[in-house]
Amino acid sequence: MSAFAKIVSINISNCKGVRKSPASEAVLSPGQGIAGDAHGGDGLRELSLLAVESIEKMKDKGLSVGPGDFAENITTEGLELVNLSLGTSLKLGKEAIVRISKIGKECHKPCAIKAQAGECVMPTEGVFAEVTLGGRIAAGDTIQIID
Repeated sequence: MSAFAKIVSINISNCKGVRKSPASEAVLSPGQGIAGDAHGGDGLRELSLLAVESIEKMKDKGLSVGPGDFAENITTEGLELVNLSLGTSLKLGKEAIVRISKIGKECHKPCAIKAQAGECVMPTEGVFAEVTLGGRIAAGDTIQIID
């Protein structure tokens, strides 16, 4: 992990299976995820995270993609998400804490994100988390491993 892991983008949508739009800040709530996001309240998958480094891999393949295009709630930088263990806790910003609950996912067939973006990295490089302590987060906030 970089000494400067941070939130690059917070992304929300009104429905599942579509690209998410950036928001400058959000409120995380236990049992809900991001207030107002379509994926909220999904138990082990309350919140999804994807590294900007994974998005850059897709750009290198010629895709025109950016934060939120893979339907991730939080785009991170400087944190190797796929190398985190299940149960790892992360502090987002000043107060919110999330626990990694799932690494990767099975894509729906056909995957709406893959159809829109050309390829989907969420099945192999995205992670999911439960909110264990709520709080307000904003783009630019730091991320710390607290385990």
